[in-house]
Amino acid sequence: MTDATPEIIFHNYPQSPVAEKVRVAFGIKGLAWRDVEIPRLPPKPMLTALTGGYRRTPVMQIGADIYCDSQCILRELERRYPDPSYMPTADAGLMWCLSRWTDGELFTLALKLVLGAQGDNLPPDFAEDRGRLYLGEDWAEGLKKANADLPHIVAQLRAPLSWINSVFGDGRKYLLGDAPAAIDAQVYYIIWFIKGRWSGGPEMLSEFTALTRWELDVAALGHGTPTPLAAQDAVETARGAAPKSLIGVAPNDPQGLKVGDSVSINPDVDGGEQPVEGTLRYADAETVSIDRKGDDVGEVAVHFPRAGYRITVL
Repeated sequence: MTDATPEIIFHNYPQSPVAEKVRVAFGIKGLAWRDVEIPRLPPKPMLTALTGGYRRTPVMQIGADIYCDSQCILRELERRYPDPSYMPTADAGLMWCLSRWTDGELFTLALKLVLGAQGDNLPPDFAEDRGRLYLGEDWAEGLKKANADLPHIVAQLRAPLSWINSVFGDGRKYLLGDAPAAIDAQVYYIIWFIKGRWSGGPEMLSEFTALTRWELDVAALGHGTPTPLAAQDAVETARGAAPKSLIGVAPNDPQGLKVGDSVSINPDVDGGEQPVEGTLRYADAETVSIDRKGDDVGEVAVHFPRAGYRITVL
């Protein structure tokens, strides 16, 4: 970054697996960023002041532009800092498709393993929050089922881990070849989560020797250069800036969206989360953005991925 480039402000907490994905992505590009540590559990008043209610981790802020979901964050980082690329081969579209699986079914299996293995040892407030977020209204029953199904869950994880392990049979260093890519971060964070949060993780992963070698190489990429920033300072940064992102709607929008529409946006799952409301700023096949105003933060643009999120015209 140059002096004229707004700082990357990253709202996260150290134990977050999805935040670890983005921290590794910072390392791949060697980026400097400001580290705002947010609470693990709601309320998260400084964060939701910026996002309009979105409470998931992580969130990236650049001036008064707020990027929600790691999918949206990685795309914006690639746009702003294209070299080295997160997509060093011609397979970008295929890799984005694959990331929907790593962030979907594969991450869900890892969550069930980590949460289910802890059984009654999970702190009640954490169990209720994460259970509701990821397992739906019947989260308590879902946690019990995950605990009872642990051998089956491990078996379901071992199959894809063995597939990934086999990718390195030709001697490549990273998943796409000699250069690290977004897909390395998108797979690594799940391995990091299993290894660090499930007592059986290191032993289970040890059978995949190429995978464990790759894991060490990805970890060695580091996290770029973080420096701490207070949450209030991040809010002040937003209030002192204005959104710089594009305005418009791409042709053939399936919902007929128009700039200026009043809309709400929320993850397309039943996690009991508050929708974010605002005025449509931008929409294409990959991204949707809204303008909103808050007393604390002033005027901000909040950006979401299109895949995995529901837009409702109010």
